[in-house]
Amino acid sequence: MSPADYAYVGAVLLGAYFIRGISGFGSGLVAVPLLALKLPLTFVVPLILLTDFTASLVLGGLNFKLVAWPEIRRLLPAGLIGVAAGTLLLVSLPKTPMLIGLGSFVILFALRNLIFAGREPRPISTWWAWPAGLTGGTVGALFGTGGPPYVIYLSHRLFDKGQLRATFSGLFILDGLSRIVSFTISGLLLDLNLLWAYLGAMPVALVALWLGSHVHSRLSNAQMMQLISLILLGSGVSLYFKALA
Repeated sequence: MSPADYAYVGAVLLGAYFIRGISGFGSGLVAVPLLALKLPLTFVVPLILLTDFTASLVLGGLNFKLVAWPEIRRLLPAGLIGVAAGTLLLVSLPKTPMLIGLGSFVILFALRNLIFAGREPRPISTWWAWPAGLTGGTVGALFGTGGPPYVIYLSHRLFDKGQLRATFSGLFILDGLSRIVSFTISGLLLDLNLLWAYLGAMPVALVALWLGSHVHSRLSNAQMMQLISLILLGSGVSLYFKALA
């Protein structure tokens, strides 16, 4: 990698974890597509898994009393099944279809947020925890961006911004632990370069989390979701170009 590439990676991490500090999620959605333009997806996904797990410990520790544990208990069983399926797909699927799939997933999530921006979410049944957990676990292991299914479910169950952010972090701690175990068994984490990349990424991520946490109280959820959606649209389109190049 050239110095410009390192600067690019640092800028992506700074932006991704700034958003994570504000909303409690979104780092993988922003970082994985953009980093996949420079690095292999099988390197990017484990790297963001490790940095996201650390970020969840930081944010979850700051808001531990606000975590809605009953909702997490509903999501986890299906999420664990999804993690196992996604890990298997990550080590066996060809990379071009994976990039196209990730780009499509990110764009659809961004468009959904823009279309439904400003609408008050309606409470949904707890039975939706099963499809949300299964999809979130699979997509999280496959692309490192399992947040959207969890976000869609929890945002229709929890309506306090602080509780929502804390619950995201608590969920991602447990989900991240399961993916760390799964990735270690599959060999995806057994790479010394990955460890050095993680150690280099964490100072940037922690600074960005600190900055984002200070902005958290000043922006509404709707404003932040609109910003995330616009960023995701650009990163999703860029993945198509990489896959077809």
